[in-house]
Amino acid sequence: MSQLLEKIVDRNHFLFIDEVDTWQKAVELSTRPLVETGYVADGYHQQIVDCITKYGPYVVFDHQVAMPHTTENAAGVKKTAVSFMRLKKPVSFGCDEDGNEKTASLFFTLAAENPDEHLQNIQNLIGIFTNDPLLDALMECSSGQEILEANAKYPSEEF
Repeated sequence: MSQLLEKIVDRNHFLFIDEVDTWQKAVELSTRPLVETGYVADGYHQQIVDCITKYGPYVVFDHQVAMPHTTENAAGVKKTAVSFMRLKKPVSFGCDEDGNEKTASLFFTLAAENPDEHLQNIQNLIGIFTNDPLLDALMECSSGQEILEANAKYPSEEF
């Protein structure tokens, strides 16, 4: 079972939204639980938006999963954490260098105080990202309790 998902629920770092107009708004909303609990400063999302604008949709993976993040030690990060957001309607990040449209419904947004914690969270997320049944279940969640139930039903490895 993913302790990371349990931490997300325990810390109230989750959000469920029907749809947004732009990926920029999606990134902003995905940081909202971190702002509201004091883990990052308001405006932290702009650093992530700037990186995606500069480098393209590198944060979007298969299965409509996005991992918005910027470098570790980013300005405005007060504590290391990951937030979760589910959109009912996927949002487009545009096309990658091969011309493939990149869309996302599940957002796991990172904030890290140091490189070790940043790497640990990424490693733990890989276990979630490679667990298709868990990702499918998370797509249907609309409460913290449902995240925990999906986590218990489809456990993923942590590294």
